[in-house]
Amino acid sequence: MLQGGPALTTDVLVVFGVVAGAVALFVTEKIPTDTTALAVLVSLVVFQDFTHVSADEAISGFASPATVTIVAMYILSAGVEETGAVKQLEVFVARLTRGDRDRLLTATVGITGPLAGVVNNTPVVALFIPMITDLADKTHTSPSKLLIPLSYAAMLGGTLTLVGTATNLVASSIAADLGVAGTPFSMFQFTPLGLLVLVVGSAYLLTVGQWLLPARIAPHDLTEEFGLEGRLARVYVPSSSALVDQTVAEARTDDVKILQIVRGDQTLVASRTDREIEAGDVLTVRADDETVRGFVDEAGLRRLPRAEVTEEELALGEGRGTLAEVIVPERSSLLGKVVSETKMGERFDATVLAVRRGETLVVEDVSDAVLSEGDGLLVHATQNGLDYLEESGDLLVTERVGGGLDIEPEPIDVRQAALAIGIVVGVITIAAADLLPIAIAALGGVVAMVVGNVVRPADAYDAVNWEVIFLLAGVIPLGLAMEQTGAAALLASYVTAASAALPAIATLALFYLLTGLLANLITPVASVALVLPIAVGTANEVGASAFAFTLAVTFAASTAFMTPMGYQTNLMVYSPGGYRFTDFVRVGAPLQLLLTVVTTLGIAFFWGV
Repeated sequence: MLQGGPALTTDVLVVFGVVAGAVALFVTEKIPTDTTALAVLVSLVVFQDFTHVSADEAISGFASPATVTIVAMYILSAGVEETGAVKQLEVFVARLTRGDRDRLLTATVGITGPLAGVVNNTPVVALFIPMITDLADKTHTSPSKLLIPLSYAAMLGGTLTLVGTATNLVASSIAADLGVAGTPFSMFQFTPLGLLVLVVGSAYLLTVGQWLLPARIAPHDLTEEFGLEGRLARVYVPSSSALVDQTVAEARTDDVKILQIVRGDQTLVASRTDREIEAGDVLTVRADDETVRGFVDEAGLRRLPRAEVTEEELALGEGRGTLAEVIVPERSSLLGKVVSETKMGERFDATVLAVRRGETLVVEDVSDAVLSEGDGLLVHATQNGLDYLEESGDLLVTERVGGGLDIEPEPIDVRQAALAIGIVVGVITIAAADLLPIAIAALGGVVAMVVGNVVRPADAYDAVNWEVIFLLAGVIPLGLAMEQTGAAALLASYVTAASAALPAIATLALFYLLTGLLANLITPVASVALVLPIAVGTANEVGASAFAFTLAVTFAASTAFMTPMGYQTNLMVYSPGGYRFTDFVRVGAPLQLLLTVVTTLGIAFFWGV
């Protein structure tokens, strides 16, 4: 205990215990992050004699303006996306950049960043991934050179406005509860700093970032990319074969997947057809070399001369059969299931050929692979099957062979698109002019979207990422407990003592680094809830601006570049880019350090320390 400073009481120790348990669970992910947050909430009430957090205060996170605003912004973003307005942007980019790698990279960063300032960045990134991978293939560019910049640009854009990220809203709410002058934030209060961060970060991604990014995936065949060389073969069915007059379901085994039947000038997708195998058919099968030999011997088949089966050959067939890469998004009902349990063949006429998790490929015993968020799957399916699969929301199609990139804009309802965009602009304008609190303005926008038939009520509920909402509601009271028990003041006193020889601006930079590191390991929202009370307490201890320290924590938490789990868009590009964990460290760490300097100096310039 520091002499004359806050005491290390039993109350403080209990809160530290809750914090330590929460951090351990966030890092290890033994249970889902939203469940951890709810466990924190319950713990605060169970030990309320020590935490001084009542039941009403514990659940106040659900009624927090930040939580309500985030719910509304998810719905507003979904409304804009539903009209097809954002799709027109994809068409524009495709026409503008086709054939030019540098223009593609510049457009990716230049459009994603500003767009993410007003529209939720997750659907923006989801929309751009298939477009970028397809254009990368056409320009003979590795998608690895483009997808991390896509994710990072979306994160940088989130620093432009109050509604750019959930982190901004949570920080605004917590800071207001702590009595920080200048909070809650207004809509464009920190936009000048956000613009500076976006410009510097974009310049880094277009220059140094490109030099640091590896070309993990060469612009080549998906079958090679997923390690299927030697695991795809063609076999001929003579009249004496035991497979004649059998259906595909009867002929296939657990170890041998029949993908196609080539019959004369017809190519049939095996999962789609119920026709019987005939003499003279050629079957495309997926199995290792030894298994294929056993299958050929047992069924009386003849293996055709060895030649690699390419993605283009698999993308032929009646019913528009194709090869595609899909990824498992957050909230997918397939998370935690093994591939065999997904019944993708029955539901979507799809066969899973391989699974990729970062740099790890699963090409043997694929049916036993357990699916995790961010996993990439190589599937063979019909075009219609892929459409249904994507509509289900369980998987996100990031690349399909033979589908091409449709550069003709799909027709949209101009009235609906104008209405949706007008509602979002109206919400931002009303909030910026302080005519209504942002939470009320956003809820008014949701009402207008539903009444205007832009979004159906059922779709509005589906648009919300409830995992994020429960995470927010659970961790917000933690900051309250740290403040009320004196835990934040105690930590602040230690930080103050440790940095006594440092100027306030250096201490500000240290808090930026600390928050950024925590955001990469746990979640941005949780890092804000943990660090912001300490940062405000430290600012008060050293006589610095609590508002400046609040901004440093807010911006640091919004830019978790160094791990794939630091932000959900990083996970979305993890598999399509073929990245390794270390790639995020290699590219993200210099950017994090650069923005530590830029953001700290920017805060000092615009607001003072």
